[in-house]
Amino acid sequence: MLVVELLDFGLWDLRFAYGGSGPEKKGFIGNEGFFLGDFTTGGDLIGWFFQFAFAATAATIVAGTVAERCKFEAYLCYSLMLTGFVYPVIVYSIWSSSGFLTAFNDDPAFGCGMHDFAGSGVVHMTGGITALWAAKILGPRIGRFYDADGNELPEPVSFPPHSVALQVLGTFILWVGWYGFNPGSTLLISNTAASDVSALCAVTTTIAAASGSVSAMFTDMFLERRKTGETMYDITMCMNGALSGLVGITAGCSIVEPWAAFVIGIVAGWTYIFWSSLLVKLKIDDAVDAIPVHFGNGMWGCIAVGLFAEPDRVANAYSAHGHYGWFYSWGAGNADAHLLAAQVCGVLWIIGWVSVIMIPYFILLNVLGLFRVDALEEEVGLDISHHKGAAYDMSGPSEAAAEKFEISRSQRKIEIPVDVAPATAPAEDAA
Repeated sequence: MLVVELLDFGLWDLRFAYGGSGPEKKGFIGNEGFFLGDFTTGGDLIGWFFQFAFAATAATIVAGTVAERCKFEAYLCYSLMLTGFVYPVIVYSIWSSSGFLTAFNDDPAFGCGMHDFAGSGVVHMTGGITALWAAKILGPRIGRFYDADGNELPEPVSFPPHSVALQVLGTFILWVGWYGFNPGSTLLISNTAASDVSALCAVTTTIAAASGSVSAMFTDMFLERRKTGETMYDITMCMNGALSGLVGITAGCSIVEPWAAFVIGIVAGWTYIFWSSLLVKLKIDDAVDAIPVHFGNGMWGCIAVGLFAEPDRVANAYSAHGHYGWFYSWGAGNADAHLLAAQVCGVLWIIGWVSVIMIPYFILLNVLGLFRVDALEEEVGLDISHHKGAAYDMSGPSEAAAEKFEISRSQRKIEIPVDVAPATAPAEDAA
């Protein structure tokens, strides 16, 4: 999947996302500079690499959701469509200087444009809503909500992870990687203002992740105690809560105060729990809970900007356009909601565009038999059925070998040396 994304994005994605854009005009999709022909400077090349990482992220969100029952061919197909066409149009509309929702145009929508600094909407919502439709059309894993005969189970069956330790490690890797996405979206630290933006991003990212982790874990603990009377701390809630806080702060990391980042992270933890429970009620099987993390909190992150964007921070990271978070406007007595309106329109646009393209696309893959593996392949596991062997060798020695070893060990003799007694004195012998 990564190889296909690399070829696809490297050849023409960036041009669909940014090609031919300019602040004096508006358009729908880039149409110039394909095949990296005009990429000559170091800045151009590192820009390509940075945007490639964002595009790959949007596609890998979907991969986690449909794990354990999606054909490899389907991974390739939807990655091509998502990173090759669907995602670039969203990038063009919000991040390029010619998009109809961008904040970087001479005539931005609502006088300010949508503010999504590092991609709560552009990246995470796009991947999350794609994952939602993929999971709905693909169907749940065998045994998750229904038995072998298709009868509904009294309670959904949970599939435990093979390694919680690797889960925790992966969460920390993502957390550290987020410092490349959020502070890195400053793109260039050429003056004091840019360094202030990057520093703020690092601080708000850390606070939101930590508060999201605590919020999700302890809220789940209280809910579980009310339900069963037992107090238990779910490490998965802790990890996904941290990721939820990271997604939630991504849009506004450069324009909210640290206290607001704490609030955003707290609400992100609750948002995750709500969406995770909702998917179970709707019997939509998300193998890694990527939809609650990325789609649910991608929406929250975009809306949070419309509520918490601080005027001076906005002027520093964007421009002094006069439209800020609704709480600040309301506090000033004018209740200006232009930025909030732009954020809501951006959320609706992302949901609409992705849905219009990807729903028919997934249905087509399903009709053609390219989407889901058969029941036997799913039972033995895709590592074996698709990739020539299990990812983890959990097999032990054969029974015959183990029995032979036990017999050998039982027959093994161990000689313990005996201390030699000291010689008797001659005088004593004579006596």
